[in-house]
Amino acid sequence: MSRRILGPFNRVEGDLNITLDFTDGKVSAARVTAPLFRGFERILLGREPLDALAIVPRICGICSVSQSVAAANALSALYGISPPANGLHVRNLVHAVENIADHLSHFYLFFMPDFARADYQSRPWHADTLARFQAQRGSSVAPMLEARAILMRFMGSLAGHWPHTLCLQPGGVTKVVSAAERVRLQQWLRTFRRYLEQHTFGLPLEAIAALDSAEALANYRQQAPNADFACFLHIADKLQLHQLGRSYDRFITADAYAAPDGCWSPAGVWQDGSRLPLELDDISEDNHSSWLAGEGSATPLHNDTVPLPDKAEGYSWSKAPRIAGAAAETGALARGLLRGEPLLLALVAEHGGNVLSRVVARLTEVARIVPQMEQWLAALQLDDAFQLATPTQPQHSQAIGLTEAARGMLGHWVALDAGRISRYQIIAPTTWNFSPRDSQGLPGPLEKALEGVEASDPQALHVQHIVRSFDPCQVCTTH
Repeated sequence: MSRRILGPFNRVEGDLNITLDFTDGKVSAARVTAPLFRGFERILLGREPLDALAIVPRICGICSVSQSVAAANALSALYGISPPANGLHVRNLVHAVENIADHLSHFYLFFMPDFARADYQSRPWHADTLARFQAQRGSSVAPMLEARAILMRFMGSLAGHWPHTLCLQPGGVTKVVSAAERVRLQQWLRTFRRYLEQHTFGLPLEAIAALDSAEALANYRQQAPNADFACFLHIADKLQLHQLGRSYDRFITADAYAAPDGCWSPAGVWQDGSRLPLELDDISEDNHSSWLAGEGSATPLHNDTVPLPDKAEGYSWSKAPRIAGAAAETGALARGLLRGEPLLLALVAEHGGNVLSRVVARLTEVARIVPQMEQWLAALQLDDAFQLATPTQPQHSQAIGLTEAARGMLGHWVALDAGRISRYQIIAPTTWNFSPRDSQGLPGPLEKALEGVEASDPQALHVQHIVRSFDPCQVCTTH
């Protein structure tokens, strides 16, 4: 057996190291290390509950709106208040902008440049991929950044600024949309849609959302061979990416994009081909392999974050979240399965969760959510309230706020004592996906996905494809 440490990984938000044990050229065990302690959960202790709205968005400069949404949901429960319909629609628009921007940044800037590396130069598809996706220089980069900039104008208009906006409140949003502003937002969204249909997909968004099988995906490649998504599918077919990066095939999601008539994406657990309800009491955190005090598992409302950097068993600052004692993957693929999308159900039924299905899930989600944004804009009743006043005192002593970031389920668990925060625990998507082993020796989802992978090349490209298929955000992982 040999051992190799990979890292820090480039094109990853935050620090990440992976220790791999090899036997006969294959990974026999993996240990994923988040080497930076951040301490936000401790920063919040003793503060007024509403202080969380200013502090938790600063956990991350990429998905700060998701942190704000989770905090606002927790505070809504604490104060016993529900946002009006307009507040929910604007919150969803702001949140969707961030998540879509994350998906596009991941695909164009973090994931696809790996296929432009010289390691693949003997492949027939490499020259086109190099020209299109080379880091910083590829022909696809500038159009994407221009389209992303247009989309991000929503943030300036609705959220004031990004990251770390304060427009999201327990009772709704501080922004009131005028008729003229709605027209301007619709124009920006039409421009962004046009970019997606011309460059990313090569077909109308509705045609992408309608793809319902592996055969339909193959037919799409023939219909739009020059689209960026089709280019990825061609590479994925040649490299057999559907055989790479399978984990437990257990997925977890929270409710996402709440509306008066329900959520656009429902909470739940998907395993063994079945959708199960999400039981919050079944969620626990295990500190066994973390550089944190504590052994065994505890629910977030009964867990603490006490650094113990010399802990013998520890190898990461990340905790190990579990659902009913089991590791679970989260992300766009999980959301698609819980929504019952036929294409993703078919891909997972045949080959499980893998590099191909994770990327397909992200991009098809973009094709689905942009039309939904058009509906949220149209649904605004401009003469109605956008925010309700927050009561002066909390109505409850503890609450949970959940949402879906681009990378998956995000949860904030809050407890108060004498009106101040006595416990604030956060489980981020990458905490789920990149968790270390628990007290039962169970590897986290990425650790499991790396087992059995052939990685004899110097840069371990297969390993990097798997890691990036989860789109890690390490700064959100540890608190």
